[in-house]
Amino acid sequence: MLILVSPAKTLDYESELKVKEFSIASHLSDSNLLVKELQKKSPEDLASLMGLSEKLSLLNFERNMNWVKPTKLSESARQAIFAFKGDVYQGLEASSLSRSEIKYAQKNLCILSGLYGMLKPLDLMYPYRLEMGTKMKNKRGDNLYEFWGSKVTNSLNKLGIENRSKAVVNLASVEYFSVLKPNELNLPVISPVFKDYKNGKYKIISFFAKKARGSMTRYIIQNKVKKAEELQGFDLDGYSYSEKDSKENTPVFLRKN
Repeated sequence: MLILVSPAKTLDYESELKVKEFSIASHLSDSNLLVKELQKKSPEDLASLMGLSEKLSLLNFERNMNWVKPTKLSESARQAIFAFKGDVYQGLEASSLSRSEIKYAQKNLCILSGLYGMLKPLDLMYPYRLEMGTKMKNKRGDNLYEFWGSKVTNSLNKLGIENRSKAVVNLASVEYFSVLKPNELNLPVISPVFKDYKNGKYKIISFFAKKARGSMTRYIIQNKVKKAEELQGFDLDGYSYSEKDSKENTPVFLRKN
């Protein structure tokens, strides 16, 4: 099974890296085109485009101006799975995965990215800020969805064939999953839903749902899940499968604290 997750705004380039193996992202020439567009923008332009504070706009201005294609492991280029540090990645806990689990993730996990299109876990990544929903005009259109076109979908289809995958488990946000063209995908998409009990009913709570997506990613990797029904065994962090609330390709997991 292929697994899709979103990237994170929060990055970690400080912690010690236990894994030295790396791979090179497959869409770096496209990334380079986007960076050239970003390099034309002042800190004020970036603040306006992305809704950033002065501090963050200056930081990302510097990142854009210093960006180089990440092809060597360094202080400023590390593997994507260890570079992201948001809620999803707290649930994934990549640093505690075994070598064989990292190897499995490398074959089956895909991180969608506004700048890099699609990253494998060990693909090197230079720090950046460019969310998929950013309405940045470029040579291919008015936004990043038009920029990426069918490229990410084609990459996913190719990976599915290589792995003989039976389905795609969508654990990405709507913003990032929307870069894919569902009508062109060759695999069925399974989209798990995570709900927590609050004020007398079950509802999706963003922070918990994001972390749960990471936990399910971890569950799939550690259990080498191959079939949709095997997802029903997910029980990390107190969640359990609800057959009553689930539909085909939309399994629902509930948690009551």
